[in-house]
Amino acid sequence: MPDVDLTALLTHGTLTVVGRLVDASNLALLVDVAGDGASCRAIYKPEVGEKPLWDFPTGGLARRERAAWLVSAAGGWQIVPPTVLRSGPYGEGSVQVWIGEDPQEPCPSPVEVVAADRVPDGVIAVLSGEDEQGRPVVVTHADDPRVAAVAVFDAIINNSDRKGGHLLDHDGHLWGIDHGVCFHADDKLRTVLWGWAGEPLPAAEVRRLTDLDGWLRSTDDLDDLLTVPEVSALKARVARLLRTGAFPVPSGDWPSVPWPPL
Repeated sequence: MPDVDLTALLTHGTLTVVGRLVDASNLALLVDVAGDGASCRAIYKPEVGEKPLWDFPTGGLARRERAAWLVSAAGGWQIVPPTVLRSGPYGEGSVQVWIGEDPQEPCPSPVEVVAADRVPDGVIAVLSGEDEQGRPVVVTHADDPRVAAVAVFDAIINNSDRKGGHLLDHDGHLWGIDHGVCFHADDKLRTVLWGWAGEPLPAAEVRRLTDLDGWLRSTDDLDDLLTVPEVSALKARVARLLRTGAFPVPSGDWPSVPWPPL
């Protein structure tokens, strides 16, 4: 990423639409952002292009994208690329730094679907299934502390759609994108990152949770982005993880894995 104040650039720079991500479920526009001699590429998701969701009837998805970045930064995870909420060519929406150099060459993900008899070393098998031809396959993710950090972060923001394609390994840093369906007040965690379910949290994650807990007690930055019950539920999830000291396990009350997993 360029060595500039990215949040200032995203907030005040001029947005020029380059194209549209046609595979996105909601309107997502690739834009160039330029201002004060600096520039970057970003994803602009205007609220006007959001499809109504029965289980997220309040608040916009763009606002949840911004809230995810604030929580990621406050806890020290630095998982979500810099994200702002601002007006653009199609009205207010989220603007997030694009990860990677070329939209036609996506960054690799630590999540893979492999043949059941070809699971490589250094990965954790999450679940088994079948491909389109009925052949047995296994969903795996890397046994990597960066992935474990995302698993904790997702549990905090109650991510209901953590697919493998939403994790991008770029220049040695693991980024997470697409956080529009997070922060529901009800437990809706749905992820492919169950490899550490029930295991003790690493000390680094406990420190991050503690930092986030302190921030949540002192800030009102989320009040314009989430509902009061959603903020309360967020605080309760942080407190629960600190109390249990362990990665969450599937509740059984909600589908625990998104499909397709990538």
